[in-house]
Amino acid sequence: MPSELVDLGVRFHAMDRSDVQSLSRVIGGGCDLLVDLVAFTDSHIHDALPMYRNSDSVVVASSRAVYVDEQGRHINGDEPPRFSVPIPETNPTLAPAPAGTNPHSREGYAPCKVAMERAALDSGLPVTIIRPSKVHGRWARNARTRTIIQRMLAGEDVIELTAGGRSVDHLTAAVNAAALIERVGEAPGARILNIADPDPMTATEIVEAIGAAIGWMGRVVGLDDGAEGGEHPWMAAHPIVLDTTAAAELGYRPLGPGRVLLGAEATWVASDPKP
Repeated sequence: MPSELVDLGVRFHAMDRSDVQSLSRVIGGGCDLLVDLVAFTDSHIHDALPMYRNSDSVVVASSRAVYVDEQGRHINGDEPPRFSVPIPETNPTLAPAPAGTNPHSREGYAPCKVAMERAALDSGLPVTIIRPSKVHGRWARNARTRTIIQRMLAGEDVIELTAGGRSVDHLTAAVNAAALIERVGEAPGARILNIADPDPMTATEIVEAIGAAIGWMGRVVGLDDGAEGGEHPWMAAHPIVLDTTAAAELGYRPLGPGRVLLGAEATWVASDPKP
């Protein structure tokens, strides 16, 4: 548990998600706000409903991966989607997964999230579904910036990016997601809200922001289309940008732009670059 959170009064209880009795004991007689970041299936929602009922407001994390384009293509599919951007919450989604689908597989993740969303909203409780887009921030379990940072710290003075570094892959700072969650806690309701940084960036801008945060003095070079190499975590054949108008209308205000907030993860990773 990060000491900064302990100093703020955060308490940590380790238990299995399926251990409903233990979860219920922690929440006790209820809470002002319950944030569920590990609901992957509709059964997770059904198991948690007693706790949801004892909470004034509930926020459940889903994913942008649920969206499909006009041809039914999606982010985890074999053919890259071509969305009309920005993508609103009303954009069509994949069909919900049937019972028994593995939510931790590439093909099962998004359909299971759709089934989870529907179960939460069908509960009739004040559950807000949030759909983030590639979350970044300190304490990330799998920081997408790590490989690039390791290369920078190893002394590489040129980072090459495929497709000219022009791909646009919207990001979500954890603190911006937290700001929306805080707002939802003050205004409970059943709804779906996209959450992403206010400034969609190209891959070049993302890598430059990482370099600036850790004092890297090299340069980013975009490779010609079709050239080999230059792979990175923010490759998108077509722009992926979430519409966050609904969150703004609720009163949400981001804590900052992604190009600045990405530095929090970058400096944290650089302080301990080992995988």
